[in-house]
Amino acid sequence: MEPTVERVDVIDGFGEEWTRFDQTGLTDDERIAAFETYFEVFPWNELPADATGFDLGCGSGRWAAHVAPRVDTLHCIDPSDAIDVARRNLSDHDNVVFHRRTAAALPFEPDSMDFGYSLGVLHHVADTEGALRAAVEALKPGAPLLVYLYYAFDNRPRWFRALWQLSDVARRLIARQPSSVRQLVCDGLAGSVYYPLARGAAAAERLGMNVAGWPLSAYRHRSFYAMRTDSLDRFGTRLEKRYTRQQMETLMRDAGLTDIRFGTSVFWCAVGTRAR
Repeated sequence: MEPTVERVDVIDGFGEEWTRFDQTGLTDDERIAAFETYFEVFPWNELPADATGFDLGCGSGRWAAHVAPRVDTLHCIDPSDAIDVARRNLSDHDNVVFHRRTAAALPFEPDSMDFGYSLGVLHHVADTEGALRAAVEALKPGAPLLVYLYYAFDNRPRWFRALWQLSDVARRLIARQPSSVRQLVCDGLAGSVYYPLARGAAAAERLGMNVAGWPLSAYRHRSFYAMRTDSLDRFGTRLEKRYTRQQMETLMRDAGLTDIRFGTSVFWCAVGTRAR
């Protein structure tokens, strides 16, 4: 482990998060819907029949559970206690290999992987650029990498960005609290902010209103368990970065990816292929 590359407090925080919310509380329909949303631009038909790839920052293994049945071998990588949660959740898949490693110490030879993905991870890493380059270097030329980074609200109106700035002040305060306090406050936010706004958006949608731009409307069809998970994920971490679409595309190109394509459902989720 390299605490100077990935902060120990951030690593420990995510270990606590995925141990507490191991995603077994989600319904099958909710898990599948989330997977299809994030992987909407992933080129499954371009992978070889015996594809070997990696999940960088696997957390509880929620994405790996849907990827493993489609490939020959999947390497799950996480530096936190979440790797033990993933090992338990994926115990039925004998083609998954687990590594407790950081993004700076990937266990692969260069040019060896047929695909990779890292969803909601690299914006919590101190050296995002270096971690992305390391992931790309592990790929074979022409292999795809799917990446999701928090967006900088560049497609949102000014009032929306102002709300986020207020929430970020709260995040910086909450994230510094002891674990028990942090979890209690984030549960409170899930119940007092996420739930009423999400269910209000769902009710408005049933009345025929367009709620796509409403704060937290993305949770209108999601469970309270998902809201609690994401509230802790959003407000419980000390390190968070955000990228505009242009910044993310530049980041991916500088790391050695080409043919970059963005999805339309998650901001920003994109796939690129390693330059040949």
